[in-house]
Amino acid sequence: MNAPLPSSGVPAAPFSVLELAPVVPVVVVEDAADAVPLARALVAGGLPAIEVTLRTPAAADAIRAIAAEVPGAVVGAGTVLTPEQVTNAVAAGARFLVSPGCTDALLTAARAAGVPFLPGVSTASEVMALLERGVREMKFFPARAAGGTAYLKSLAGPLPQARFCPTGGIGPETAPEYLALPNVNCVGGSWMLPEDAVAARDWDRVERLAREAAAL
Repeated sequence: MNAPLPSSGVPAAPFSVLELAPVVPVVVVEDAADAVPLARALVAGGLPAIEVTLRTPAAADAIRAIAAEVPGAVVGAGTVLTPEQVTNAVAAGARFLVSPGCTDALLTAARAAGVPFLPGVSTASEVMALLERGVREMKFFPARAAGGTAYLKSLAGPLPQARFCPTGGIGPETAPEYLALPNVNCVGGSWMLPEDAVAARDWDRVERLAREAAAL
């Protein structure tokens, strides 16, 4: 069950990214001018946690704009690969960090930054290594390619303390299967951001799809 946001719309620290909404939109921003209206559409649709991936030159400006201009958004940085990216993302206003994997240097930097961090895992050994470091919340990536719901269900027995946000190859048809698992609190995806809708700046459509995702 997802925890309600306070009246300000933004959770107080520390908070759990996994508890903000059933779906975390994974956003690739090509034009920083789109960041604010896109984020407003997602928030209006009920998806406050927004992961902006650090895959484009516009990513840092997009995070900065969303953090400054969309009060209800909890903006985070995704595809965080290095300690330097941790520092830069948090300086831009990122409230949480997400990575496709994890290294000791990255985990150390994320902890020093003082914001929630979802390191990526795809094997039982990686989960166990993070549990030893005190990490309980993780990104399962690439979800579909790594075994999907069957694999996560298998992890629930021996490693019940781990909680996951599966991301990678998940859409509106399969998301409910993941969300039904006891060790899954939310999923990551981009299906509520179709390329044609973003290109046309059809924010009403984005809001409608976000609302459908939030209802899962």
